[in-house]
Amino acid sequence: MRRKRRIGRSPSRLAIVCVISTLTACGGGGSTNTTPTSSTNPNQLTITSAGVLNANQITVSQGSRVLFVNNDTKPHLMFSDPHPEHTDCPEINQVGMLQPGEQRETGNLVTVRSCGVHDHSLPDVNGLKAQIVIH
Repeated sequence: MRRKRRIGRSPSRLAIVCVISTLTACGGGGSTNTTPTSSTNPNQLTITSAGVLNANQITVSQGSRVLFVNNDTKPHLMFSDPHPEHTDCPEINQVGMLQPGEQRETGNLVTVRSCGVHDHSLPDVNGLKAQIVIH
């Protein structure tokens, strides 16, 4: 004797396929808000394997983005000055947490000015501070 399935007791195969398709198309849902990166961006600040920035100042054209690259073995939380408000250049705050090996771009830096950058977790470490000069 066959048992009849009650409607509503378990999800239909179609519903399961739809959910899996949606998650696959969206990348699994475990993503955070990140800015697309480009390894060809000439405007880069790199956290070296020694845990310091490769430059203390970088000059970029108005409208550019800066690519942050973390080559350290530790994560770094990169934000705009001043600490802890991070209000001078909000476009930089899009970088945020960089795990080892990660890279992420700032937003478009459209206002001519100079922006300080620091690691929020290590705000007093001079080797993790820099200026981005936008001209």
